[in-house]
Amino acid sequence: MSVPPDAAVWGIVVAGGTGRRFGRPKHSMELGGRPLWAWGRDMLVDAGVSHVVVVGPVPGGVPGGNRRRDSVLAGLSEVPEEVDYVVVHDAARPLAKKEMVAALIETLLTRDVDGVVPAVPVRDTLKEVDDKDVVSQTLPRDHCVAVQTPQGFATKALRAAHAAMEGSYTDDAGMIEDNGGRVVVIPGDPRNLKVTFPEDLAVVRALVAAEAAQ
Repeated sequence: MSVPPDAAVWGIVVAGGTGRRFGRPKHSMELGGRPLWAWGRDMLVDAGVSHVVVVGPVPGGVPGGNRRRDSVLAGLSEVPEEVDYVVVHDAARPLAKKEMVAALIETLLTRDVDGVVPAVPVRDTLKEVDDKDVVSQTLPRDHCVAVQTPQGFATKALRAAHAAMEGSYTDDAGMIEDNGGRVVVIPGDPRNLKVTFPEDLAVVRALVAAEAAQ
């Protein structure tokens, strides 16, 4: 399952973070003999996107920005105007599968939406706290999900959201939502883990090793 050959799709891999919580930049950490950013790039290529822009200090990459949205915009500026759809992926999620990209594009092609994001159910109880770490309320999780990347967007909608919205965003879907766009979710993958802390990389390496041993 891959991107339909008649769909104009480009990919952006965001690999420009400082890795503050990891302790150092993590996009170049090795996994199975390849840096994390290369896993994301290769996955998008295997999925059948027309071209992949890597944003960050990596071979062939374009310079990123101070915020995630700035780095995405840097990648978006490399995407031709005639490209219909763009898939944005974080280098910190090296285990994403190409089948997810195909599902994103299929949803964009068949539904009246501006964005599609993969999501998994929230397993833990969610509590809202104030700036003094005092719990203000317990949030019902029935309608809460945890979203992942890659995320797929109509290119025009993504450009419009970046032009209209100010401030920082943790993902582009939130920017499109605040700009009045329609975003839907599709099933995510529990194995599509995000490498945020060093122990996350250890788990991802163990999963890759176990898969290779099968």
